[in-house]
Parts: sequence; C-alpha cells; structure tokens
Amino acid sequence: MERDISRADVKKCVLEGEIIEDYPDDFPHLCCLIFGYTINDKIIHVVAGSDGKYIYIITAYFPNTIKFEKDLKTRRK
Repeated sequence: MERDISRADVKKCVLEGEIIEDYPDDFPHLCCLIFGYTINDKIIHVVAGSDGKYIYIITAYFPNTIKFEKDLKTRRK
C-alpha cells in the first residue's frame, strides 16, 4: 500500500521534476503535469498551476500503468 504524499514530497517533485504535459487552456491559470520523485524515491505526479507569482498545487498522486505507459510519463491513448 502506498503511503500518503507529504508537502515535502510535492515540493521535491515541483523543484526537481520534469514537466510531462502542459495544459495551456486551463482556467484560471496555466497548468502542467510534473513527473518526479518523493523524498523516499517513489514516483509521483503533481498537477500545478501558476499565475506568474505563485504556484498552485492542484493535486498529487501516485501514477499507475492503467492510465500511463510503463515509463509512467506517457499517457495511454
């Protein structure tokens, strides 16, 4: 069973992760999907938006191969 995702996990993902999807039409701010790792090296995804001044965390989750390919970066079609 996966553990909870902490603020430290989200911060690490946002600061060190890789943007794997952009959502330029999201409202009220542009958003993106970030692939990264927790402080314990588990893969997580964070959806975040920004108004140019602040970063807003929308959600964070442990991805799976139901919606993503084995690399957990490429969305299944």
